[in-house]
Amino acid sequence: MFKELNPLLHSELRLAIISTLIGLESADFVFLRKQTGATAGNLSVQIEKLNKAGYIAVEKSFKGKMPHTTCMITDEGRRAFEDYVDAIKSYIGS
Repeated sequence: MFKELNPLLHSELRLAIISTLIGLESADFVFLRKQTGATAGNLSVQIEKLNKAGYIAVEKSFKGKMPHTTCMITDEGRRAFEDYVDAIKSYIGS
C-alpha cells in the first residue's frame, strides 16, 4: 500500500527548499534563489508557506541597508522531510 505524500512538500519548489536546507545549518534568501532557480517572488511565497507550517524558521535582518533573510529547517521540518522520503520509497519499492 502506498503512503500518502505530504502535499506541502510535494510542490517542486518547496521540496527543493527543504532538500537544500536539510544539509545546512542555515541558508540565506539569495543562496536559496540561486540553488532553486526560482524567482524572488515565488521563492518568498513558498518560504512563507513552509514557515507557517513550522517546517522552517525565518530570520529577517539587515546587512547595512539591505534586507537579509535567513532560513533554517526546524525539527518538525526534518521529520516531515523524512516522512516524505519514506512515502516516496513506498512508491518505488525500496
